[in-house]
Amino acid sequence: MEIGERPWGRYEVILEDIGYKVKRITVEPGGRLSLQSHEHRSEHWVVVSGTAKITINDTLQRLEAGKSAYIPLGSKHRLENEEKEPMSLIEVQLGDYLGEDDIKRYEDIYGR
Repeated sequence: MEIGERPWGRYEVILEDIGYKVKRITVEPGGRLSLQSHEHRSEHWVVVSGTAKITINDTLQRLEAGKSAYIPLGSKHRLENEEKEPMSLIEVQLGDYLGEDDIKRYEDIYGR
């Protein structure tokens, strides 16, 4: 199982096959992923614990456990945790290329 440590938390690849990848993403309190987009994949996020602050293009929403969001291919999006407890979600990626380098960053508080 692939595990990636990041400044905002971590991800674990749960399942991967041709055309899809499933990850568990955990964002620590105060963690904020970069504002980004992907050229080759869409994503579907299902919050499993905590509360996620999600930006998709010009729309901002807060999702609690059991709620989900769809991020269309090419959409600018960001995931944040403004709460005091870690937040976890399941991410399903769909696309013709699912590499970690398919990220175009627009803003990043960690300087990546």
